[in-house]
Amino acid sequence: MLDIFLKTLPFFALIGLGWFAGQIRFFTAEATAWLTKFVFYFALSAMLFKFSANLKLAELFDLNFVLAYLSGSGAVWLTTFAVAKARKLPTALAAMESHTAMTGNTGFLGVPMLVVLLGPAAVGPVLMVLSCDLIVFSSIITIIITAARHGRVSVAPIAMGLLKNPMIVSMGAGLIWASLKLPMPGPLEEFVTLLGAAATPGALFAIGASLAGKSAEKPAPAIWLSFGKLFLHPLAIAITSLMIFNVDPYAAGVMIAAAALPVAGNVYILAQHFGVAPQRVSAAILVSTAVSILTVPAVIHWVQM
Repeated sequence: MLDIFLKTLPFFALIGLGWFAGQIRFFTAEATAWLTKFVFYFALSAMLFKFSANLKLAELFDLNFVLAYLSGSGAVWLTTFAVAKARKLPTALAAMESHTAMTGNTGFLGVPMLVVLLGPAAVGPVLMVLSCDLIVFSSIITIIITAARHGRVSVAPIAMGLLKNPMIVSMGAGLIWASLKLPMPGPLEEFVTLLGAAATPGALFAIGASLAGKSAEKPAPAIWLSFGKLFLHPLAIAITSLMIFNVDPYAAGVMIAAAALPVAGNVYILAQHFGVAPQRVSAAILVSTAVSILTVPAVIHWVQM
């Protein structure tokens, strides 16, 4: 419990620093928007390209693992979407809530934390979870929001929406690089490493700054989305991985622990990019990250039993 707290404390501190900078108006709303653009288009893209370009696809891919994660996450996505539509929310906002409730902070928290707590063998399952989130679910949210704004499902706007999403483009480019088994030149690797290192602090600082100086939303949506992320998501993944697809117990445990992580910072970046409920997403990130200090150790303890 103490180890988890100490590892998450710097992330809380970065969010708090961003909030403080925004609260005293040292960091304005315009500055936050520009920082978000930098993270989304440059830092995060560099990090994702490096991550995907160094994957050993044949060693990492496990069909049962992928099916278990996609079906469990899809069940949470559909449940959250149905609840949002029952509240008469627009399709784009309902989709963003669904994306928030099942996209964990796997890149920023999962990789450094779960590998330490569950062992080096956790790297492969964690990277598969991150790949599913970025390739499948980031594409789905992009398609739905693009289609909703154009009033119909049209190939050209959807294709442009996907191509304008740097997370998808950088991940796709990295996977192509990995599949061709191209060597990574030293200067290129140092460049993407240096640029990608700005993704985590930049995103967390922007999340905190976005919460400052704004009228507070009703807490119910953020609490509901946090409940979906911290409780419904790991429960659904536990059912699909252990009871339906019979995933290897260790890999299933890593997948369940990854599903128990709080809402990802890049969901806020995506919400800000599309202009769909960034404040609601920020609040869900804040609530889920705070509560996860207690829930994540409990889930990790359970999967290790």
